[in-house]
Amino acid sequence: MMMFQRSVDTRQGLHHILLIAALIGFVQDLSSGGGAHAWSYNFNISSNRQWLEARQWCQQHFTDMVPIRNQEESDFINNLLPFNTKYYWIGIGKREGEWVWKNTDEKVPEDAQNWAVEEPDNIAAQDCVEIYIKRVKDTAKWNNENCLKRKGTVCYTASCKPESCSANADCVETVGNYSCQCHPGFLGSRCEEAIACKPLLDPEQASSYCSRPYGSNRFNSSCRFLCDLGFRIVGESPLLCQASGLWTHPVPLCQVEQCPVLNHSSIKNCSHPIAPYSFKSVCQVRCDEGYEHRGPDQIRCHYNGQWTSIVPDCTVKRCSPAFFPVSGNVTCVDAVEPFSFGSRCNFTCQEGHYLTRDDTYTCLSSGHWSNPTPTCTVVRCNSLKAPPHASMQCQDPGVNSYGSICSVLCEEGFDLIGGNMTKCSAQGNWSHALPVCQAKRCNPINPPHGSLSCSDPNGLFSFGSLCKTTCDEGFLLNGTNSTECTSQGVWSADIPQCLAKICPTLSSPSHGSLVCSDSHGEFSFGSQCVLTCEEGFLLNGTADTECTSLGTWSTDIPRCLAKRCPTLSSPSHGSIVCSDSHGEFSFSSQCMSTCEEGFLLNGTADTECTSLGTWSTELPHCLARPCPLLDKAPHHGRMNCSHPYSSFSYDSSCDFECNEGFWLRGTPTMTCNTSGHWRQDPPTCQPLQCEAIPALFGSLSVNCSHPLGNFSFGSQCIFACEGGFSMNGTELLFCSSSGIWNDSRPNCTEDLTVWAAMLLSSGFVVAYVVVLLVLIGLAVLITMRFRKKRENNMMSEAPAWGDRENPAFDFDS
Repeated sequence: MMMFQRSVDTRQGLHHILLIAALIGFVQDLSSGGGAHAWSYNFNISSNRQWLEARQWCQQHFTDMVPIRNQEESDFINNLLPFNTKYYWIGIGKREGEWVWKNTDEKVPEDAQNWAVEEPDNIAAQDCVEIYIKRVKDTAKWNNENCLKRKGTVCYTASCKPESCSANADCVETVGNYSCQCHPGFLGSRCEEAIACKPLLDPEQASSYCSRPYGSNRFNSSCRFLCDLGFRIVGESPLLCQASGLWTHPVPLCQVEQCPVLNHSSIKNCSHPIAPYSFKSVCQVRCDEGYEHRGPDQIRCHYNGQWTSIVPDCTVKRCSPAFFPVSGNVTCVDAVEPFSFGSRCNFTCQEGHYLTRDDTYTCLSSGHWSNPTPTCTVVRCNSLKAPPHASMQCQDPGVNSYGSICSVLCEEGFDLIGGNMTKCSAQGNWSHALPVCQAKRCNPINPPHGSLSCSDPNGLFSFGSLCKTTCDEGFLLNGTNSTECTSQGVWSADIPQCLAKICPTLSSPSHGSLVCSDSHGEFSFGSQCVLTCEEGFLLNGTADTECTSLGTWSTDIPRCLAKRCPTLSSPSHGSIVCSDSHGEFSFSSQCMSTCEEGFLLNGTADTECTSLGTWSTELPHCLARPCPLLDKAPHHGRMNCSHPYSSFSYDSSCDFECNEGFWLRGTPTMTCNTSGHWRQDPPTCQPLQCEAIPALFGSLSVNCSHPLGNFSFGSQCIFACEGGFSMNGTELLFCSSSGIWNDSRPNCTEDLTVWAAMLLSSGFVVAYVVVLLVLIGLAVLITMRFRKKRENNMMSEAPAWGDRENPAFDFDS
């Protein structure tokens, strides 16, 4: 036992020595003076890789493959890296015929390219770039190469991260670190805080409208000021909070708009709510009595600094000119202007006439005369009007005036009764009353089956009476419809007759019958017909019609159409086929429903459109055919089911998994087929089996428990040695979830006496020295073979010793 422990200690010490000797790594931080970034450089030559593999390796363990950006960085990398016969890949490649840095996808400028002589040679598929490190010719120069070739890997780790600084700063690499260089207007360790300006106060009669991208009164805040209506801004707007913490201008002021000062006699009273003759000032316009102005009674100072109207002047009011009355005279006296405020006029009439109204008139302050203009009126007799159906002729110095003589003459068809002449006297009276003209009469008339409409200007059935015959409704006139009473007292035409109108003959429509009642003969005016349809048919139109007075039927003869049932549509996952004798989905239509494979008809398959316009049965549904219910998952397992139609029906699918330590016996998925049966039997979860422990003999005994089956997952075995024996190994073994015992089976060794132990110890010393020498030689041989195998086959992509990993714990190798 002691010899074995010393061998383990020696082997571990050898591993540590080999690890220290194999760790090759380099991290170099550069200042800005050299032209290279403040990066950490890392390289690996223990496993040469293809270009894409090398980049993925860099992105997995560091930041990315080194993108050389200038000659200084090329020289630095050349000094840093050891010579590698395959050289090294760098982070530059071809995209659309251009050489680009792959980490930023930017084009490499001409002055930053560092190609070897006669490179790049533009050979097909050579789209990646290598760098010659410590090469005798073209050292630190570039060469385009096939990306599938294997070369050394050189990576970098950047100090700056996306979260290092806020969006308001630039992350600047420093020696082994970084700093945040704030954009103008920002401060703080990460430049996350915007510089603040002093708060702004709104000026009177103004409003402000601000945008605050980084907070109130912070950098880049912009405030625009608008003055209220009637005020104008004095100052600059908008204001901007600058990176210095100062606003670009002082806060502006709002000054009231001024209107011109008024100095007019017509301006009486002014009110100034803000300032004299400024916005909202109001002035009243008034004239003296008898004078007037043209324009508004008040003017206002508008918000634009202008009065709403020009100030009007006052002018004297004028009355209408005074005219000479007929057969009269007028005399006027004017105070200011002719016929103006204060003028007075006197009127007189000639002999034989008299003055109406007052004789004196004055022009008032309102611009009207104190009285209407008077007239001189001639003396008149009462007005005469010619008697009806007569004409009158008068000889007049004036109508119905003194000296007028009038004579009367009756019209044709009338007789004169009384004297035919009269005269207007000096006293204003007529000498005789007017005569009367009486019309001649015709015999009365009354046409059969009609009505009489007469115009009787001179009395019923008298001269000039015009009578028109109109037949009763439903009758036609046979003869002349009008006649007139002549000046000889006879009618001009005979009386006409009225005959009943006839409508077109009717016939019963298809699927219907017609019944008529005829009050004035078959299909004549007043006939009424009623249509009825057979069972299962509906009337398309009005059922009854009547022969009108126009000789036409009041409505068209309707049709009998088959009753329609509601439109049917195929059930989901099914189809419908119909036979239609009277039109689609109409009376007596028969429809049959069928379902797709995997679905069952729920309801009656066939239905018929009845005479009531309803289907004899409801449309059935197609339901997915059910499979037997899977009520629970297998013991020690899980079940996950999907049901596209309904639970545990056609096309339902159930997936099965077993718990850790168990394996699935049977298919992992069950699906429900079109016949309503599961295509597979339900699986079961069986415990994983460990290797059986055989019966033991001698000094070692065992006691096992099997909760899930003999020597299966969960089984535990306890080992014990007889007295005088010691156990070498673990006394408790258990079968793990992977089906493997947690340790190997122990054994029992007999305890030795003191003398026997000393003798055995001496032999062990010699054996220990021999075994130690053999193990050291074997370790050296294995190490050499292992290195050669990794260089040829590249069995693992994990970081090599040159990548700062401990190969002693790389179990995958």
